[in-house]
This record gives sequence, C-alpha cells and structure tokens, in this order.
Amino acid sequence: MASLVVTNARIVTDTAIVNGGLHVDAGVIQTVDGGGPLPSPAVDFEGDFLLPGLVELHTDNVEKHLVPRASVRWPHPLAAMIAHDNQVVGAGITTVLDAMAVGEYRRGGERREIIAEAVAALRRGKAEALFRADHHLHLRCEVSDAAVVDMAEPYIDDPLLRLLSVMDHTPGQRQFQDLERFRRYRVGTGVAALDVDREIEELRAAQSDFAHRHRHIVLGWARARGIPVASHDDTTEAHIEEAVADGIVISEFPTTRLAARLARDAGIKVVMGGPNVVRGGSHSGNIAAMSLAEDGLLDALSSDYAPKSLLHAAFLVANDAGLALPDAIALVTRNPAGMLGLDDRGVIAPGKRADLLRVRLVDGLPIVRTVWVEGDRVL
Repeated sequence: MASLVVTNARIVTDTAIVNGGLHVDAGVIQTVDGGGPLPSPAVDFEGDFLLPGLVELHTDNVEKHLVPRASVRWPHPLAAMIAHDNQVVGAGITTVLDAMAVGEYRRGGERREIIAEAVAALRRGKAEALFRADHHLHLRCEVSDAAVVDMAEPYIDDPLLRLLSVMDHTPGQRQFQDLERFRRYRVGTGVAALDVDREIEELRAAQSDFAHRHRHIVLGWARARGIPVASHDDTTEAHIEEAVADGIVISEFPTTRLAARLARDAGIKVVMGGPNVVRGGSHSGNIAAMSLAEDGLLDALSSDYAPKSLLHAAFLVANDAGLALPDAIALVTRNPAGMLGLDDRGVIAPGKRADLLRVRLVDGLPIVRTVWVEGDRVL
C-alpha cells in the first residue's frame, strides 16, 4: 500500500466537485484539497476527474471468459478469471462481486458445470493476490432449478460470499413475462420453435415443483448468516409484497415502474443495469433505467453483462436525468458499497480506502486513464 499525491484534479466527493489535490498514505486517503500542504512529487491530473473506484454488485462477465462461445469451455479457469479481472479494472471497477449463476433457466446451459471451477479460481486468485480488483462472491440462485440447493450449499459458508439473490426466469413471468418474446429469444439462439414450446412446458413444471421450496431454503441460509438478499426482475405488486415478507433488501433490475416504486416505498434498494442506460432501454423490452433515474427511483447501477457500461452509465445519468455528478457517481460507488456494508470505500474523504480513478471526458465519453487500489497503481 503506497503513498500517492495528486494535484490539479476535479475531485468528485460525495457532495461536490472540488478543484484541488489529495494525499494518500499506507493505502488510505489522508487529506483532500484544503487539508494541509501536500508532499511532493505529485501526479498532475491536468484537470481530469478524480473519482472513487467503482463498486460492482452483479456482473456475469466472468462467465463470458469461462465459456467464450457456445459449447466452448476455456481449459484454464484461473486464466479466465484473471482476464475478467483485467477487464473490470480497465473499466474502473475496483470492488467486484462476481455473480455466479447457480442453476439453469434453459436447456443446454453449462452453468452447472462451471460453478465449481469458477469459485475455485476465485478463491485461488484472491488467496495468492493474483487480482488487481477486490473480488467477492455473489450467488445467483435459480430457484426453479431442481439442483440449485445441492449446487449452492458447498459455497454458502465461503467467507468471500457477500450477496445472495433469488431468481426465477420461468417463461411467462418476470423478465420473460411475454411468452412470444421468450420464444423469439430462444429461436434466435438456434433452438427449433417446437423445442422451445416443449422447453416452456418443462420449465413451468419445474417451477411448480421446486421454486417455492428452494426460495425458502436460500432465504433461510441468508438469515442464519446475516447475508443480504436481492430479488431479481420484480414485475408486479405481488412480487414486492413477497420480497418485503422475505426480508429482501435489494431489487435487482425491476421490469416495471410500479415494481420499482413499490420497492422504494418499502425501503428496498433499486438496482438497474448500466447497459440499459447506455443502450437507451432494456434489451428485453422492460422499463428503461433512465426513466427510473428521472423519477428518483434509482439507488445503484450494475454493469450486469458489460463492465464497460458502468462508468459511462453514471455520466449519462448525470447528463440526461438531471442528477448532480456526485449523486450520479454515488450510484456506482458509495451506494452499492453501502448495500454491502463496505463502509471503508466508495467515497473520496479522509480515512477512506484509496481506490481511485483518473477519468477524462472525450466527446462526453468517460475514459479511465489510471486506476489505484489502496494507493497502488494497477492500471
């Protein structure tokens, strides 16, 4: 954990943009701007932004490195995990919850096969300090899968586990409420239309058999261990009522304004996808994240499947939804950190962990130029 001195920066604090400098020692921020004379030599930011490192609650990105093409398994899981680490750091993410899918929601998936090797690679990379970002574990539990309990149980006491989420991608509700849209999606992946109809029948039968019982088990694990739980793709008033009854604290990617508003009213934090913001809407045809930001119904953003979206989305929200830049940056730093109880980061202030970004705007696009983790330059 090194010392660092920065000058001539536009520092985005939790309340304002401060023109000045910053001093880091032993991986911790010591002073910001007017906190006293700064030692030298210093890194001249030339007016670039100085931001906290981004905090990512839910990224599926590691799966893309483990299975880079359909039916292609990368033979070296640790190499795949390190490639994922390189990508998230390059996007400005310094704390990341690697969201491992536990269970399938379609035929022919490989998630049952990769979770063991993915978690093993995560553990090794963390134990041997092979990563540049600070990695943790998020188990995304597909409660309608017959095997989800057996798959998740080996990892439920892992000290890296920071978040559990309960998902149900059964066609006909939540993300796939529109059955015809689900059919088009599956046919687009190369599945014959007749096979899609058969798949829908099988998935709905599995939901009837397993979803309620498995959700109850996963929630019990979380309560016993004090692990926060997120729901996924809340759509209706009934979904939010269920979430409240179950002690859910985060609503990930609600699909309707109604669900987002009811979640917020109930004290449940609302998280939407960065790709939704950058692309101008949901790829599934659900509620646009920007409209929730405009309505004050957004607590945090997640990069979901595209790490590059996270920082860009925060600046777009500041530009298009009328949020002050510190409030928009909080959506990807302070707020997600707070949801996880990581109160040592996510804010540029004395005493906080020195996870920092140098960012320059180029034609409105935020470009990550340099990344520090606990004061050490990693990019």
